[in-house]
Amino acid sequence: MRIRIVDAFTDRPFTGNPAGVLLLDTFPDDDRLQQVALEVNHAETAFAHPLPEGGEADWALRWFTPATEVDVCGHATLATAHVLHSTGAHRGPVRFATRSGVLSATPGEDGSITLDFPTAPLTPVELPDGVADVLGAEPLAVFDTGPSLGDLLVEVADEKTVRSLNPDPKALGACSERGVIATARAEEPARGYDFVSRCFFPNVGIDEDPVTGSAHTALAPFWSGRLGRAGLTGLQASARTGRVRTELRGDRTLLSGSAVTVIEGELLA
Repeated sequence: MRIRIVDAFTDRPFTGNPAGVLLLDTFPDDDRLQQVALEVNHAETAFAHPLPEGGEADWALRWFTPATEVDVCGHATLATAHVLHSTGAHRGPVRFATRSGVLSATPGEDGSITLDFPTAPLTPVELPDGVADVLGAEPLAVFDTGPSLGDLLVEVADEKTVRSLNPDPKALGACSERGVIATARAEEPARGYDFVSRCFFPNVGIDEDPVTGSAHTALAPFWSGRLGRAGLTGLQASARTGRVRTELRGDRTLLSGSAVTVIEGELLA
């Protein structure tokens, strides 16, 4: 198996969100995929293989955290599309058959890639007991993001609050199915981003995700409604940081960013 480590939602190595990417002839058994993802030990490892021509998708795609398979992952999809295009394994737009339906990735002239994902539904909910204490901040608003994501979207007072959060991952895991997305409006939009976020997903083995494409399918409709614009840029304020350009198109959200391959090698085991 040829394996690559790709930093996604960034144009610089050692920033953004690293993902393992393996292009295969077919999928081995699930235990094997999980073992490889655990060995890679990044937030997600993506496995893809080509599909017969003439179907609704070009490649089959699955994503595994070190702990489990997940239904959707933005940064590992971006990383996979980057590998396909940079190696010549696929040219032009690519359609992936996934557990979340057919997802497309389109390369841009500037080297970026735009993903087409379902928009997450947002439902206002009461603040669950203990969330404020676990986060260390009083939420202004709380939303359920639907079954595909399984997160709570929590708005807090300001960017400084988002950056200073230091939750207990184990305690946070009781608050939702996957985890919590914390967000606030950018303090200085002139810096090139409209909102900030951080994402904590302890229930799938990720205490804090560096840059989360899937979370922006919920952040895009939330902030587009608040700011009155379909096109926005989000900064995920993790230690590695990364930027996601979003464009809300009704029940679909476009997520754009760049990626960099940093490691390439062969899995020997």
